[in-house]
Amino acid sequence: MLTDLVQIQRLGHQKLKENQRFRVYLKTHNYSDRRLRRLAEQIESQIDCTQCANCCRVAEAGIKDRDIETLVKFLGVSPDEFRRDYTQRNQDDELILKRTEAGCVFLKDNLCTVYEARPRSCATFPNLVRGDGSIDSRMWRLIDRAAYCPIVYNWMEAVKQEMGFR
Repeated sequence: MLTDLVQIQRLGHQKLKENQRFRVYLKTHNYSDRRLRRLAEQIESQIDCTQCANCCRVAEAGIKDRDIETLVKFLGVSPDEFRRDYTQRNQDDELILKRTEAGCVFLKDNLCTVYEARPRSCATFPNLVRGDGSIDSRMWRLIDRAAYCPIVYNWMEAVKQEMGFR
């Protein structure tokens, strides 16, 4: 199990084209989504996200109105205060949690300070075990995540091996 973030970043970028081919391969071959999820569960159970928290440092957390409602109650602020102090727009003009130099505004010492009220995009991350639709329908997101998330990187490598992909 590879957990070194420097190696994962290097190998994730190095295997970008291979992972893009793998995405096509998954979409064109029969496989058991249940088996892919089971592999993801096994890998997730071996990795402590609080030791990593790289997703909170690297990825943007999209936020919806229902997430704002939950966070406003949790933090005890008004919706306007929340939007002003804790959100921003990304390059695609989507509303996301505010980013600092360290990552997400709610990240402190590798822990989420609003964990109980975190947005759905955070709760379902990295979208292997949890998420809408089949895993292959979410593969377009996973290719980039393989360069910063140990769970995604190790899952992708395990599935490639299991399916005999090369």
